[in-house]
Amino acid sequence: MVQSSNSTNAFLEQTPPSFVVVGQPTEGLKALADQLPQVMQTRGYRHEPGAEAPRAVLNFIQADKPTPYRRKAQATMVVSFLELPQMPPDPIGGLYSYLVRALSNMLVVYVPGQGAHFLTLELGRYHEPEGPRFVERVAERIHPIASSVLVVNNRFEPGLEPELWQGDALTQSLSAAGRKLAEWDLLPAAFPIEEILPPEDFRHVKRLYGIGGLSYGNLSVRKDEKRFWMSASGVDKANLREVGRDILMVTDYDVEQNAMRLSVPPGVEPRRVSVDAIEHWMIYREHPQVGAIIHVHAWMENISSTQFNYPCGTYELASAVAEKVREAPDPSRAVVGLKNHGLTITGHSLEDILERIEGRLLRQVPMT
Repeated sequence: MVQSSNSTNAFLEQTPPSFVVVGQPTEGLKALADQLPQVMQTRGYRHEPGAEAPRAVLNFIQADKPTPYRRKAQATMVVSFLELPQMPPDPIGGLYSYLVRALSNMLVVYVPGQGAHFLTLELGRYHEPEGPRFVERVAERIHPIASSVLVVNNRFEPGLEPELWQGDALTQSLSAAGRKLAEWDLLPAAFPIEEILPPEDFRHVKRLYGIGGLSYGNLSVRKDEKRFWMSASGVDKANLREVGRDILMVTDYDVEQNAMRLSVPPGVEPRRVSVDAIEHWMIYREHPQVGAIIHVHAWMENISSTQFNYPCGTYELASAVAEKVREAPDPSRAVVGLKNHGLTITGHSLEDILERIEGRLLRQVPMT
């Protein structure tokens, strides 16, 4: 039976989600550290000090030593809190290193008199000023991160048909589309993790997120009723060539294992598929007329957008995008905005998508 995006995921049945508080808050963060756990509990979270695999972690760090919380489970989301006397002139460039050095999904920077500035791993950025309901507003901002469940596990099965080991016309179209995105200067990421982190921390991030770097954007094309080709995680999308490493065949989603199933050629050490595979899987299963999907970190005017800034690779983001595709006048040719993140575009083919969006993309994603 096909599981729709509205079906219950076994990994979402942990109710209420647990959280822990770690680190030592600075003087300016003490009030937030005292009040935020109480507010989260009123929202349905369970405070479980000492839990080994909590759903969320509130990690209070210092500017001179942004100590990471070492997860014991990939599904744990970490929100780090940092106090600074003022925001750097270049907020992303000045803050992103704190985010990744603390191995966080979100960084909350408190500036006395200004309030809280938020930065996510995918470069989502927004601000909550001090004032009435400040702590409640902070809780609302971190909730989509703290409550989300990652779908980053892969199950590799050496069952790909021999005639597909070298790819086919569809993988060639993926390669061509990746080159086109590069020509439009949408790839790679503006802030590659490997250029920010020391080797040891970078290796930990790769293990944690199942990535080889943040090479923003991904693309896929339907193979048949149940399967689709998709770009791998952390690879150069302008150089998609080898099946099993650059391009992967997605066959299904394993609900019980919370893992994407992939069919690969023998003798290849496969890369992980893009973290957005669960999103593409939902869309393809629900809409047989969708033949291809492209995700880019750009924007278009007058489009429908998801309500919350869910993290990449989570079941919640996939469900939110699938809902917007479902609501589109023509789901087979939908353009959906991912709040503070980018676009997911469906089409009959990759060529169809590229033709429709050429010249219409705005590089700056609006942050709200």
